[in-house]
Amino acid sequence: MAAITETKQYYLSSSPHFSGRFTTRTIMLCVIGALILPAATGIVLFGAPAAITIAASVISCVIFEALFQKLTHQKITINDCSAIVTGLMLACVLPPSLPIWMTILGALFGIVVAKGFFGGIGSNVFNPALTGRAFLFVSFPAAMGSWTAPFDGVSSATLLAGDTITKGNLSYLDLFLGNRAGCIGETGALFILAAFVFLLALHIIDWRAPVAMIAVVAATSLLAGHDVLTALMSGGVLFGAVFMTTDYATTPQTKAGRLLFGAGCGLITFLIRQFGGYPEGVMYSILIMNILTPFLNKLISRRYGAAKGRAHK
Repeated sequence: MAAITETKQYYLSSSPHFSGRFTTRTIMLCVIGALILPAATGIVLFGAPAAITIAASVISCVIFEALFQKLTHQKITINDCSAIVTGLMLACVLPPSLPIWMTILGALFGIVVAKGFFGGIGSNVFNPALTGRAFLFVSFPAAMGSWTAPFDGVSSATLLAGDTITKGNLSYLDLFLGNRAGCIGETGALFILAAFVFLLALHIIDWRAPVAMIAVVAATSLLAGHDVLTALMSGGVLFGAVFMTTDYATTPQTKAGRLLFGAGCGLITFLIRQFGGYPEGVMYSILIMNILTPFLNKLISRRYGAAKGRAHK
């Protein structure tokens, strides 16, 4: 009789294996609290247009999630506040002067296509806010590339242009406090870093992916002869590192996987900035690494429930 060989397989998923002290709603409320810092900074810098964009994005995301769940006969779960988080994140990566109807369209695409179609919170492959922004960027490049300077609303160029990164007449203090043209929530490095410390202190996020991304962008920019501080404080590097690479559903589950994920985001960001046709690469770098997350989970797996240092047979 032929021997029967039993193959044991281990599966790694983003579903919760252990109960934690935080509920989904609590986690989302903490993230909302952190996002208020860069969002409020954007309102101070860019005025009413930024406030209107934020309101339109948040309200649209909540409504679209409730309508989608209603139409597909699912339990309406807007009370978990995840739609509010998506709305705030989406608004923070949009130009303050973007027409309201485009903001609403981006919210629709992010909530329904990137989140709802994949099964809702925890099942999405791509970050919903970045997916909504990518859709708008491809569909309306002129509007998405239109920047306004803080306080006066005058059109201004981005600090990133082709393979050059320059701060022009701005000082490092201007960049640190957000006194530059850019997306609503991406300009104020001080407040993004404050949000990072806040989320770390509450153990809501892990430091590995953000630090790896920032470190790789800094190292590659230095090797390319760019001003490292300007490279880090221009564009959306800090915002993407803190809020996008720490998404539970779309980033690796293991510590080593998060380091590789963040490093990949940083490298792709640099390559797009240096050699690509777009001035900024943060959005596409994170979305590309989202695709690789299942591979990283499989490559660097973790056996849940097994004691450390014990042999497994």
